[in-house]
Amino acid sequence: MGIAGTDVAKEASDIILTDDNFSSIVKAVMWGRNVYDSITKFLQFQLTVNVVAIIVAFAGACFLDDSPLKAIQMLWVNLIMDTLASLALATEQPSSELLERAPYGRTQPLISRQMAKNILGHSIYQLGVIFFLLFAADLIMEVDNMTGIRIHEPTQHFTLIFNCLVFMTLFNEFNARKIHGQRNVFSGLQRNVLFVVIWFATFLLQVLIIQFGSYAFSTAPLTLDQWIWCMFFGIGELVWHQVITTVPNAIIPKCTCRKRRLTTGPAVDMEKGDEETFEDEDEQESDVVGQLPAPSDISLGGKILWVRGVNRIQTQMKVVDAFRMGLGPRIDPEQRRSISSLVLRHTQNQAIEFADADAPEV
Repeated sequence: MGIAGTDVAKEASDIILTDDNFSSIVKAVMWGRNVYDSITKFLQFQLTVNVVAIIVAFAGACFLDDSPLKAIQMLWVNLIMDTLASLALATEQPSSELLERAPYGRTQPLISRQMAKNILGHSIYQLGVIFFLLFAADLIMEVDNMTGIRIHEPTQHFTLIFNCLVFMTLFNEFNARKIHGQRNVFSGLQRNVLFVVIWFATFLLQVLIIQFGSYAFSTAPLTLDQWIWCMFFGIGELVWHQVITTVPNAIIPKCTCRKRRLTTGPAVDMEKGDEETFEDEDEQESDVVGQLPAPSDISLGGKILWVRGVNRIQTQMKVVDAFRMGLGPRIDPEQRRSISSLVLRHTQNQAIEFADADAPEV
């Protein structure tokens, strides 16, 4: 307790309740899980965009002698991915649903099988759409196909690819809000007004960049038919997410989601790792964590554990003494010294009286 507790008890404790209210622990657990979920949501979204952008830029440079995504366009994609997406995904408010799940294990990997499946699945969809537009866009729409000619002026073909990538990224933000296999990606959206504002602001800015960006962003205005196709591929991300959710998590190899290791000082933990309490909805796993350490590491680790154990026992004894003193009346140090001197003088007087009583009469 932060108010009623003593300083020694606070130093020996792991958690201090500043308001002396046990209900604060529930709120702390909710916010802790919410922060962890926000980090994993942003990580899932960021890795998907990074994989797609890198492969598209590399493939374009290899096969077309020119990257479909210009430098200024990559900067805009990074702005969506880093700044705006982090604000949108990290502002989710905690809800009571977080307490209905089992806690995360200490050795659980940061990227679970569900997240790895989402990253891989959405990357495949976006890469498939972009490569189709890159080499066969003229099959479904009229576009000035300039894949075989190196020019410096912006073309509708590369602008279409850039616009589709941004639209698929924007709609994938809704999918990134759910990291535990939920199908309804719009649930709880009304509690996060900032997400909605950032999403629509980014959408409007993208329209202005395409139609009026011209040479500043290396874009060319698109026709209504091309805008409809971009929206179609973007909304397809939401439909594709339902397909990915149907696929079982077991298809992801176990080695891709490695557990974190726990160590105590320089010695390696020899015990088994904690079981994962929540990794996927389909199964729970438990692995042995750690490797066999050297004998010197074992001896050094044993000494450190012994010293820590002794220090903890001494700290606990101090806490018990402080607790006992807190139960009694408050006595100043001067009063305590005066009381002890009076007790000592009283015992000495009793000893003198006892000696006088035993003395022989003359």
